Amino acid sequence: MADPHERAAELRHLLNRAGHAYYVLDAPVMEDSVYDRLYRELVELEQNHQGLQRSDSPTKRVGDAPAEGFTSVEHRVGLLSLDNAFNRDDLQAWYERLLKVLGRPNESRLPLVGELKIDGNALALSYRNGVLERAATRGDGSRGEEITANVRTINSIPLCLQVENPPEWVEVRGEAFIPDSTFAVINGERKQRGEALFANPRNACAGTLRQLDPKVVASRRLDFFAYTLHLPDDAQPPSQWAALEWLNTAGFRVNPNRELCADLTAIKRFCDHWEQGRHDLPYATDGVVVKLNDLQLQDEAGFTQRAPRWAIALKYPAEEAPTRLLRVGAQVGRTGAITPVAEFEAVALAGTSVSRATLHNADRIAELDLHLGDTIVVRKAGEIIPEVVRVLPELRPSDATPVQLPQHCPECGSSLVREGDEAATRCVNNSCPAILRGGLRHWVSKGALDVDGFGSKLIEQLVDRGLVRSLADLYRLDAALLSSLDRMGDKSATNLVEALEASKQQPWHRQLYGLGIRHIGEVNAKALSTDFFSIDSLATAALEAPEQIAELHGIGPEISASLGQWLRTPANQQLLQDLRSIGLSLEASSSEQEASGQAGADGVLQSKTLVLTGTLPHLSRSEAKALIEAAGGKVCGSVSKKTDYLVAGEAAGSKLTKAKSLGVTVLSETDLTTMLQP
Repeated sequence: MADPHERAAELRHLLNRAGHAYYVLDAPVMEDSVYDRLYRELVELEQNHQGLQRSDSPTKRVGDAPAEGFTSVEHRVGLLSLDNAFNRDDLQAWYERLLKVLGRPNESRLPLVGELKIDGNALALSYRNGVLERAATRGDGSRGEEITANVRTINSIPLCLQVENPPEWVEVRGEAFIPDSTFAVINGERKQRGEALFANPRNACAGTLRQLDPKVVASRRLDFFAYTLHLPDDAQPPSQWAALEWLNTAGFRVNPNRELCADLTAIKRFCDHWEQGRHDLPYATDGVVVKLNDLQLQDEAGFTQRAPRWAIALKYPAEEAPTRLLRVGAQVGRTGAITPVAEFEAVALAGTSVSRATLHNADRIAELDLHLGDTIVVRKAGEIIPEVVRVLPELRPSDATPVQLPQHCPECGSSLVREGDEAATRCVNNSCPAILRGGLRHWVSKGALDVDGFGSKLIEQLVDRGLVRSLADLYRLDAALLSSLDRMGDKSATNLVEALEASKQQPWHRQLYGLGIRHIGEVNAKALSTDFFSIDSLATAALEAPEQIAELHGIGPEISASLGQWLRTPANQQLLQDLRSIGLSLEASSSEQEASGQAGADGVLQSKTLVLTGTLPHLSRSEAKALIEAAGGKVCGSVSKKTDYLVAGEAAGSKLTKAKSLGVTVLSETDLTTMLQP
């Protein structure tokens, strides 16, 4: 009788090989009945013998118990966003910038890889010694939700890598998606059950990945294309094309519609071909991702603040549709800006029904020469935001009247103002209910004070009933009053009051961002908070020496002027007093000051540039980066002549080699922590 462990190993090998042939190669090597018999045999072995169940077993693809929720996890290697190009000129400009960064302005033949941009959901897959250890959503690029049990149900994702002697760790990035034919079946089944239909395959895929029951995920038959590979430095392939080949050999499904192009001209031909060819594909794609092929040159090109310089996504023009304009309304934003909104007969665009689109401002209305009753052409910008592209004047009714913005605020009736060269028309009444509602939504939002439970409906009630007239009034609410509102119980009311009280402890930069000052987003608020530790010091500079603010990196005179204007307004001065009276500090705590870049101005790494490579023994990448930045240093992704130190851990490879060739000082984790000791 065969040893159960040996037989189980044999069955896992046979079933994994058959699954790869069927789901990835589309070339079955085993009859379904044979597969089913071997699968049942493996299930029985694992049930009857302790220690036989393994995470790479085909039986782990379905059947885990439903999860209670998802855990947030940090990605070993972050998931990058890409800059977008919307036409050939954008693509040419990107290429010229890339050549300039690489010091090759006259280079005409730089190999590039063209890959279809799949319209799905990005996944981060982590393998340990060749076995799938963890799968996570993209999240914010640094952290995502751990959904390993769900991802095991995707048959085109290998549970174990089909390579001999796999590296200790492998990170794979790719796109989960639902093929068009599968999507049609899913919606057909939902219609029969009387359930709401999914709008499009991408939305269906996103909702599926976040299902708590893996059996539901398995029933929707998701697919996956791998496109990015991260290995220890000494094992990393030399090029993107070689990385795709490695992924293919390791058992992943890699999109076959890819091309290694000798230069930008060849890439443009690839893009032109697939602009039409995409309509014949069995899945959705909305563009082409173009990547520099040579990974060493990718390192040299580096990154901007938000995206790699060595890659770009060319987005294809969205499908357009004609429709009839019915009316034009107006919305009032939290800054008082009036946004005209076109309302038209519903049309289908990119898988969704659309009946409204922004018209941006009065200039756009004039540019379109828009009349009520016009036949207009609409599309989705970036296949996300509906917009009016043009008017067909030859179809205009004889009695059509021109569209104009209202002269008075639709919310409070105040006269609208358009200042100087601004494109926006604004309501300048600080008591306008629309401005107040927008300001309240911004204050409690996740990036600001993060007060959980304050939805738009509740805010509307509070403003419409006159219970809240400023941000400070939120903190004067009590549980008894809140519980008297629609859809509010005693427990919910108590939780809201407690959440408001806890929000008073949010860091200074969040409080600054929450004030909703024009042009001061999360990034700028954080930058300002590291140089000015309180609203008082910030106000002194803004009102008496605005050049101090304008000269800060990334700020500039426009933001400085906006800040000064806000602080001079009497109503805002009163708001700051009120916020302090109810317990908001509007200043950085001592620990924030110590951790800020300003506190690190005299640190040992002030003005120094460091690069991290390899696996550090005790610190994660994010922890090491935080320590370096707290000491005044800057962390970059690639080694260059401007690099001061390379912090090298285990399995450091090409970056270490390059650092040594450039004479860059190499530090171990111990060297770094010793250097940072007071």
